[in-house]
Amino acid sequence: MWMLQYGKESGRELTNWGIANGLKDALEAQDMDVSGGQSLYPLHRCKTVHLVRHAQGVHNVEGEKDHSAYRSPHLFDAHLTPLGWQQVDNLRKHVHASGIFKKVELVITSPLLRCMQTAVGVFGGEGYTDGIDVPPLMVTDAGESNHPAISSLNCPPFIAVEGCREHLGVHWCDKRRSISEYKPLFPAIDFSLASTLALLYLENTQASFSFLIESDDDVLWKPDVRELNKDVVSRGMEFFKWLWTRKEKEIAIVTHSGFLTHTLGVFGNDCHPDVQREIHKRYQNCELRSMVIVDRSMIESDSSVTDYPGKIPSGEDAPSDDTCSDQSDELPN
Repeated sequence: MWMLQYGKESGRELTNWGIANGLKDALEAQDMDVSGGQSLYPLHRCKTVHLVRHAQGVHNVEGEKDHSAYRSPHLFDAHLTPLGWQQVDNLRKHVHASGIFKKVELVITSPLLRCMQTAVGVFGGEGYTDGIDVPPLMVTDAGESNHPAISSLNCPPFIAVEGCREHLGVHWCDKRRSISEYKPLFPAIDFSLASTLALLYLENTQASFSFLIESDDDVLWKPDVRELNKDVVSRGMEFFKWLWTRKEKEIAIVTHSGFLTHTLGVFGNDCHPDVQREIHKRYQNCELRSMVIVDRSMIESDSSVTDYPGKIPSGEDAPSDDTCSDQSDELPN
């Protein structure tokens, strides 16, 4: 797993994220070589995220032939291809065989059809049976899938989040349907959580939007305005900050190539080029990479559930190493 960090240094907030190299400042202060440096962080300041790009959609096939096809309305909210569903089945086998499935506490998905199909296919329950007193994650043949219904039993909860959508505007495949259309297709996905606001800039105009979904219709996508690359990055950074408002420690995120490429492109600039390439390389359809994000700026205030205070019952515990004593005024050389 790679470690992504966010925090403050020298009293200022970091302007980007990077591979954690927590000893760098200390080692530089001692004129030591920082190449290959290691980091140590409290566990409760970390989250594991499994980043997934959606499986092959019909727009991927058309766009491979002719890039201008992305502007075609017939690709509106593109669904998965039969090959895409095969990719979903194979990734599902992997997350079960690797143990990821049992560890994931929450699945966050972009509210576009191809991502929700991928998310429920990979992380959902088994086939749905009529008569079970819980709603399915996906109904039969949702979004021209020719796929049986998927159960919401024995799987993590799912929420749809606007903040991890694909590059907004112009490309019709990246425009979503109304939430009222999605709900009957994906009954157990939560579209209704209270909003967390972030800033989105479209064509140098500041606009407030919700990471979680407030509007039934798609008010973010514009037919003639393409979101700037730097604004996708800003949205991605805000999305990662928003993750710290969640209590879950292990989260799967099903999103898009453009969102991942632009957001992850600002990470890893302080590490070995080979590690940078691992982070920056383009995601394939239905690819999963596991990473660790670190809160170095006290965004999260939760206390540790695994730390133990010790000295219970209380007793004398003076250390034999004088430098460990509370009375020591100086750190060891």
